[in-house]
Amino acid sequence: MLELRPTCEHCNKNLPPDAPDARICSYECTFCADCADSVLANVCPNCGGGFERRPVRPARNWQNNNYLGNDPAGTEPRHRPVDAAAHAVFAAQLAAIPPAER
Repeated sequence: MLELRPTCEHCNKNLPPDAPDARICSYECTFCADCADSVLANVCPNCGGGFERRPVRPARNWQNNNYLGNDPAGTEPRHRPVDAAAHAVFAAQLAAIPPAER
């Protein structure tokens, strides 16, 4: 089940479960759209993958108890600011490779 981490790992911006600007990689590393685009250049600093918009878990129990009330979002922030200069070197190696081909 998707963890829905509560903040951006880089800038620590609050990303509630319904945040339209939350971005994740396939390992659920979580960043805000501003950091994913401007700081990270769509390259996850932890795995090298790309980012996608994080899905929103329904707040209401529409069916089978699959909703936030039954499966709440994570509460523990993972604030690990990225060294922008070091990441730029890392991301440059991957810039020409589309995320789906990394």
